[in-house]
Amino acid sequence: MPRSFIIDTDTASDDAVALLMALRHPDVRVEAITVVAGNVKLEQGVRNALYTVELSGGDVPVYRGSAGPLRRELVVAQFFHGSDGLGDQSYPLPGRVAAEGDAVEVLIETIRSNPGIVLVTLGPLTNVAKALSRAPEIARQVGRCVVMGGAACTVGNVTPAAEYNIWVDPDAARAVFRSGLPIEMVGWELCREAATLSEEEMDRVRGFGTLVARFAMDCNTSALEAARLQSNEPGLPLPDPVAMAIAINPSICTRRSRHYVDVETDSDLTRGMTVVDQLDVADDERNAPLWEPLIERGRNVEVCWEIDIPKWKELLYSVLR
Repeated sequence: MPRSFIIDTDTASDDAVALLMALRHPDVRVEAITVVAGNVKLEQGVRNALYTVELSGGDVPVYRGSAGPLRRELVVAQFFHGSDGLGDQSYPLPGRVAAEGDAVEVLIETIRSNPGIVLVTLGPLTNVAKALSRAPEIARQVGRCVVMGGAACTVGNVTPAAEYNIWVDPDAARAVFRSGLPIEMVGWELCREAATLSEEEMDRVRGFGTLVARFAMDCNTSALEAARLQSNEPGLPLPDPVAMAIAINPSICTRRSRHYVDVETDSDLTRGMTVVDQLDVADDERNAPLWEPLIERGRNVEVCWEIDIPKWKELLYSVLR
């Protein structure tokens, strides 16, 4: 029986590929897609999600959510994903429209109606934070919450300290990380280096000859060039699809451990940094007073440190063939 997923996304190029993975995987039933502003403004993100659902052949409702962070100005990432978020490939307008209803309420009601559901977040955590603020009890009804976000004890991709999704709305991220959700943090670093798609692997995908395979590569052309310039990646990094792969098949994460993780919200220098207590020192006498809000609940995040790269890529190929 397929597992129920609900996906919260700021739909740009790698988000679209992650959506295709869930929409086309035989073991997943996507109950709803909720959209948040992030990589692109809200209406563009909704349009991109609708187009992706249409391309997949599915019929999953897409809902509008938050148009900006809880307390900050929105900073989009079109410099990375292209002005339309999909590599400026001039895709047509989707033939469907967003469903009626507010994404935040949809998150609450869908989780309540599907206890044990898998929540996958691919963008800033604004919608999820609002849902938890209105209905904090839903944290206990989620089976897994796979968060594409953060950087576990490594460099960020939007500042030296922070990954984009967390940096855009660190206040929402802190609220979500402290909420009691069963969070699995899939940091952006897991999509780098050998986990990127090489030129040969991208050619292999194009060789599948399917519309979805061509779309997955074409919509990421801006991201490919941006990643080469920004961090000298050897190929195409796909952070959201890596997170979705782990959501679909948890064994793709080959090393994981549970830690206290908090999010920096006050510092300009380290805004959005995911501070991971990797050595388990947060509750010693030096640090405990500062970490008290988390210590009261126990170690709050399962951090993924390593992935099975061939297995992740084969899962991607399987849904694009």
